[in-house]
Amino acid sequence: MTAALVILDMINLFDFEGGKALAAQAKRIVKPIKDLRTAFTARGLPVIFANDNFLNWNRDFKELVATCTHPSSSGSLIAEELRPAPSDYYVLKPKHSAFLCTALPAILRDLQVDRLVLTGIATDSCVLMTAQDAHMREYKIVVPADCVAAQTKARSNAALRLMQISTNIDTSSSTTILRRIDLA
Repeated sequence: MTAALVILDMINLFDFEGGKALAAQAKRIVKPIKDLRTAFTARGLPVIFANDNFLNWNRDFKELVATCTHPSSSGSLIAEELRPAPSDYYVLKPKHSAFLCTALPAILRDLQVDRLVLTGIATDSCVLMTAQDAHMREYKIVVPADCVAAQTKARSNAALRLMQISTNIDTSSSTTILRRIDLA
């Protein structure tokens, strides 16, 4: 069995109420996510983008990436920094959890994944719901505190604390996790 890195909603237009505040917080997590991604890729471990499609069911993931990386997009700098590689996997999700109505369970099963490192936005919604669903499916879960963000630091910290208390999820920093966890 193996680990997978899941990057939630970082390919984003940030054109919704609270989007500007969320984008400001998301900018600070780009580098640690990139570092984790580099480590996973170097070890041949899967990287999976789980992204909201903003209810635009006529657009596929590649079109979403193109839209979000366009210079006119509020999220273009973030999306460009984390642009998916051809070897990365992706799912488009209709709601908060990356498991709800997506192919994620089948992908994880096919890749023989038993451990998930969840990163991205927003800690208090999509990351939290995905972590809860992963916990119910008995995955081992890590949510590096420096790789998730919400509209405010307080909201992110509250969600991280809930994950620690309710499901005993490891929320150590990404550097600590990389040193401590055998990803392969």
